[in-house]
Amino acid sequence: MASLNQALEQALAQIGIDGNRARFYLAALELGEAPIAAVSHQAGIGRTNAYEVVERLTADGLISRIQRGAKVFVQAQDPFVILRRIEEHRRLAADLVPQLRLLHHRAGSKPRVRYFEGVEGIKEVLYDTLTCKSGELRGVLAMAELLETPGVDVMNKYVAARIKAGLSLRVIRSVSRETDAIWPESQAHRRQLRYAPASLDFGMTSYIYDDKVAYVSSRREHFALCVQSEEFAAFQTAMFEGLWMAAGRAPETPTS
Repeated sequence: MASLNQALEQALAQIGIDGNRARFYLAALELGEAPIAAVSHQAGIGRTNAYEVVERLTADGLISRIQRGAKVFVQAQDPFVILRRIEEHRRLAADLVPQLRLLHHRAGSKPRVRYFEGVEGIKEVLYDTLTCKSGELRGVLAMAELLETPGVDVMNKYVAARIKAGLSLRVIRSVSRETDAIWPESQAHRRQLRYAPASLDFGMTSYIYDDKVAYVSSRREHFALCVQSEEFAAFQTAMFEGLWMAAGRAPETPTS
């Protein structure tokens, strides 16, 4: 029984009912209607602390107080009340989050720039692109550099995750940076591919999505950067669209 109570106490802690509150509530469930002193003794809580715990549990709707003459009894409410409590919190959060996001956007008028180093940092920036809400990524990919770092295995897993997330990609690449014949244009892989004019040589990778622009460097500098700014993302989008119109198919499109 002790091990069961310990497991239940840990589970209650995960939903915000922790410490003395969890122990008192479990003891009250076991005893049914009982004096505060009896429940606090069962829970191993001092009498002084017990009254404070009862006040908090009563406010949470988990305990009811019953006056019988000079004595105060307590009774645990049906555990189903916990579900109602969580649902109520969820509804309140759903109403509150849009208002909080509005404040966040107002306060976030300055660009947010995040800098990462190494393969793990590059992976973090790459996978952030999967949060894209518009459903379409715009990318300029330096193929030779990506295959070197973070490497083909990481990139293949990322591509699979992008496809699974239902995100399409319009990508521009440099013919001069092509190496292996991989990642061709593909409806199944949600990829549209064009090649930049021969005079343009891309040594870095970038992704544009929503209000963010992500950059991935070559192995030599080994960093990634994510800039969150509506104006900057809009500017980079316009630049991409201009380049997209100037780009075309390679004389020999890679196949796989």
